[in-house]
Amino acid sequence: QVQLVESGGGLVQPGGSLRLSCTASGLPFRRYAMSWYRQAPGTEREMVAVITSGGGSTNYADSVKGRFIISRDNGKNTVYMQMNSLRPEDTAVYYCNAQGALSSLNYWGQGTQVTVSS
Repeated sequence: QVQLVESGGGLVQPGGSLRLSCTASGLPFRRYAMSWYRQAPGTEREMVAVITSGGGSTNYADSVKGRFIISRDNGKNTVYMQMNSLRPEDTAVYYCNAQGALSSLNYWGQGTQVTVSS
């Protein structure tokens, strides 16, 4: 079955950095656009960053532009998100998402907690 496993979350001070990873199994990774979403308590889940199946194009939420970088390694079935200059408002559960590039198939990871606090 399809699995998306996130890792790399944790507690970090404001201004610090974290690198999230999401490793996929059970699907043809190269045929999926990959995204990171986040959800803070009491809010709706929002898209943070997306990368196309081949990695040639990315897009970011305005709130993270210039601070977060999404990338992927299709040889390792893994998508990453480098998060720099973290702010308390970045605190949320971060989820990995896989969307079929030519299909409606869509999968979610279980989420990883990121807490930015002094």
